[in-house]
Amino acid sequence: MTDVTTRRLDLAGTRTFATPGAGQTRRRALAEFGFGWLQELWRDACAGRRHEGVALAAVGSLARGDGGPLSDYDLVLVHHPRGLSGKQVGAFADKLWYPIWDAGVRLDHSVRTVAECRAVASDDLSAAVGLLDLTHVAGDADVVNAARSTVAHDWRANARTRLGEMHESVLSRHARQGDLAHLIEPDLKEAHGGLRDMSVLRALTAAWLTDRPHGEVDEAYERLLDVRDAIHVVTGRGRDRLTRDDQDACAALLGYGDADDLLTDLSTSARTIAYAVDGTLRRAMQSQRARTLRVGPRRPQLAPLGYGLYRHDGEAVLGPSADLSTDPVIPLRAAVVAARGSIPLSPTTLKNLAAQAPPLPEPWPEVARNLFADLLASGPGLITVWEGLDLAGVVESWIPEWKAVRSRPQRNAVHRHTVDRHLIETVVAASGMVRDVARPDLLMLAAVLHDIGKVAGSHDHAASGADIAETVLERMGVAEADRRVVVRLVREHLTLVDLATRRDPEDPATIVALSDAVDGSVTTLDLLRALTEADASAAGPKAWSDWRAGLVDRLHRACRSALVAHAQGEGPLVVEPIETLSLSDDALDRIASGEPYVTVISLGGAHRIDIIDRDRAGLFADTAGLLAAHGFVVRSAIVRTVDGLAVNEWWVDSPGSETPLPATIARDLTRVASGDRAPLGKLQRRRTGAVRSAVTGSPDSTRAMVLSSASDTATVIEVRATDRPGLLQDIGITLARASLSVRSAHIATYAGQTLDTFYVTEFGGGQLAPARAAQAVAMIIDTCDAP
Repeated sequence: MTDVTTRRLDLAGTRTFATPGAGQTRRRALAEFGFGWLQELWRDACAGRRHEGVALAAVGSLARGDGGPLSDYDLVLVHHPRGLSGKQVGAFADKLWYPIWDAGVRLDHSVRTVAECRAVASDDLSAAVGLLDLTHVAGDADVVNAARSTVAHDWRANARTRLGEMHESVLSRHARQGDLAHLIEPDLKEAHGGLRDMSVLRALTAAWLTDRPHGEVDEAYERLLDVRDAIHVVTGRGRDRLTRDDQDACAALLGYGDADDLLTDLSTSARTIAYAVDGTLRRAMQSQRARTLRVGPRRPQLAPLGYGLYRHDGEAVLGPSADLSTDPVIPLRAAVVAARGSIPLSPTTLKNLAAQAPPLPEPWPEVARNLFADLLASGPGLITVWEGLDLAGVVESWIPEWKAVRSRPQRNAVHRHTVDRHLIETVVAASGMVRDVARPDLLMLAAVLHDIGKVAGSHDHAASGADIAETVLERMGVAEADRRVVVRLVREHLTLVDLATRRDPEDPATIVALSDAVDGSVTTLDLLRALTEADASAAGPKAWSDWRAGLVDRLHRACRSALVAHAQGEGPLVVEPIETLSLSDDALDRIASGEPYVTVISLGGAHRIDIIDRDRAGLFADTAGLLAAHGFVVRSAIVRTVDGLAVNEWWVDSPGSETPLPATIARDLTRVASGDRAPLGKLQRRRTGAVRSAVTGSPDSTRAMVLSSASDTATVIEVRATDRPGLLQDIGITLARASLSVRSAHIATYAGQTLDTFYVTEFGGGQLAPARAAQAVAMIIDTCDAP
């Protein structure tokens, strides 16, 4: 580490990171050091000579005085063409740049005349924004002032024509980098709501197109800078990305209790900046369109929206007749109008709604409950409107419990949003299903509250959320019967997908478990089905795939049929019997000749593979191994014996987008059954590669247990283990060696860990005796833990 780097880290220190306001002092000291060191280098390069018309200037974080301990230096050597010759300027620049490189400081440098600065700014939007910060470091200050004033003049003169380019650039960057507020490993500089967006705000202000928000936005910016500084100190590198590996150390340095607290604060700051840049850009664009279209003097164009609201410059604003001081429902009215029209509420209107509207009485009046349901059902326009209401504090006045989940991170591979944003995304997804259920109002309430229990210290967020939802709904004045339904939906919002993916849908115990979860109500079951899809699709594509949707639909239909039949007095809950096996002549001929009959049904990236073959020991393991050898990921398997034939249903994903070929699978199964193991060669090679690339050390211990109440006709074994190629085949072979039949298997993999459920019976049927079940569990654990 060089002396300069050491000095910069020393100036950053570590003791004051958790002290409020210390960040500005730290960054000011770093800037002063940087300027002083560069001025020394300038004097050394000049060697006592005076260079007229030449100056060293800074742009970027050094120029703004907000650079971190290890931020790079962006420098420009500005000169008049009538001064030093090009060769002399180049040689002089080398005298400046080489000592900086030798000191280990990252450097972005350029050599330009005033005219070249102007030309570059004219051609390159990013360069133009950067040159607005051009700051004199050493040398002839007049040449720097000339370059900066020229660039600033051109920026103001041409900003209206470049506004569209800036807008597209910002949107493209946001789409590419994502929302800082909702990323687990965020890029603090480039992501939406990051440091780069503050440069956009400053550039819009410098162009005199619009003013920008201050106060909370500036505080949020300082918090982002503090986190960036902590990353530099913790990693010893000038990074802008907060990775998982560095979050605990950064949190400790900044005085947070844990990494989740850090991410929550970071998310809140990013949301504040993101909302500010979105609104400022929107107003700038609307202002430009208004100037383009106007004829004569400009007057405010107010289009009535209802309830005292008007559309003005692309935002919803309150009119002069609105009476905020006596109407506690007006924030809800304004939110409904804005969300339905996909129009954001203006910052001034939000501020007035938060400050002047009286709180809602408890319980809420019926009109308030109806408006809240209308707001939740308003569709995609809800997202921006809710964000503004939340940042203004209005949402918390309606639901005080919202504060505990605001900006709370989710360390789950399937989730892409913070808890609060996921709740709103779920509401929007559920709003598209309101015509599919009998009580859409209850669906909306369940959607906005289903994860309200994901608070610090909660081990079962569904159970905790049900208790919190009870309190919220009682405050709102929701009728007791409706309240019970919503609370049940919150408590059971994971039950349907868990049973569908981890239990046998044709086992009566599965139907009974789902029926108990919805209290035997068809209406509640339909609501749970809609909530399940909305929740999973809002989480991300990993949570709602074609195979998972198919399994959920299958279990929902089976349980619904049983509930309807039970409600009509046709006896206890029963599972629809498996339809009688009906095969074509071609299928019968193939099976008679000893060849399996295979069909494939594809749904997007998922495939259902039906295999009918002569039943034999090891068929399950062989099929699992062949599918893995072909690169398919098994999600579930249901194995039956009908009329002496094995009728097996497999659901698989195809990461490589290949469609399984029935003829290939049938041929390979025939070869393996005859003792030819060649078709499994690819799997063996994958196993070998996985062993070679595995990290050394003891593997995580496998956990396996018998779920005693999951079935009355089979023994259900749940296995949690580290995933590896061919694991399902190995378990199948183990069960075959134990002389057990696999009736169904339900496979899930998260973050390299499998959560698999096997329904096993003795050959010929029947549950396992306790000793046999214990022996099977021990054999499975040994198999999973084997190297």
